[in-house]
Amino acid sequence: MAITATQVKELRERTGAGMMDCKKALTETDGDLDEAIALLRTKGAASAEKKAGRIAAEGVIALALNSQASCGVLLEVNCETDFVAKDGSFQAFSKHLADAVLTGRPEDIAALGQLVLPSGETVETAHQTLIAKIGENIAIRRFQITEGGAGEVAGYTHGTRIGVLINVSGSQEVGLGRDIAMHVAASRPVSIDEQGIPAEMLQRERDIYSAQAAESGKSADIVEKMVEGKIRKFLKENTLVGQPFVKDPDTTVGDLLARHSATVTSVCRFEVGEGLEKRVDDFVSEVMAQAQAG
Repeated sequence: MAITATQVKELRERTGAGMMDCKKALTETDGDLDEAIALLRTKGAASAEKKAGRIAAEGVIALALNSQASCGVLLEVNCETDFVAKDGSFQAFSKHLADAVLTGRPEDIAALGQLVLPSGETVETAHQTLIAKIGENIAIRRFQITEGGAGEVAGYTHGTRIGVLINVSGSQEVGLGRDIAMHVAASRPVSIDEQGIPAEMLQRERDIYSAQAAESGKSADIVEKMVEGKIRKFLKENTLVGQPFVKDPDTTVGDLLARHSATVTSVCRFEVGEGLEKRVDDFVSEVMAQAQAG
């Protein structure tokens, strides 16, 4: 049967697939729209398997908070290029995922894949459909659920590349939690306080400072004082409570919290692609290879 432009248009709008793919699917299914959608999804899943091995180190950080400020979610979804990271459908998918985690509280990524989105699709089905539409590997990398307990959960996103969730207890100051989350996004503390600094990190810094101080030729007791001074400076610079508050550098975050009788009990900071291998595009080599192949 003849496939009309209207049918192709409707299938494209419902699936996001390419025009020729839509026309072919409709031809193979004799114009049956539902069967054509199923066929495109099947092909999309196969295509997704081929893309799964490609590096996906771009993407977005999505934040979701409930209205009671008692729970929040931070989630990272990766893609291959910054262009796709800015795509409206990709960003909407990421937001829907964060909302689904907030509502469904899955234990892991596998459980997240079985949650049902407002569209009626499972996360996994929507995931495969988006891969087919966009044509890049898309990876749901990680998420964090923060429960407030007796405290307040606050969050902040810097654009779509950095997100922070914190739990603040003991304060009723409006906006304090978000301000502290904003500070964490900008200053990237290693831990909330000195007790949270990993012992191996502290020892590494101490060894470096000791070697540097020893070259000064000063006496052992002076060297020890120099090292301890640098360690104190390191702790202030790398702990949340020791850092100067970004909105008021004349006061530390610790002093700000004390002023409001508040305590930060947990911090989660996500940044897109941290720890992942980045793709390096060599466009000259790519063009040369295509020219030689042609």
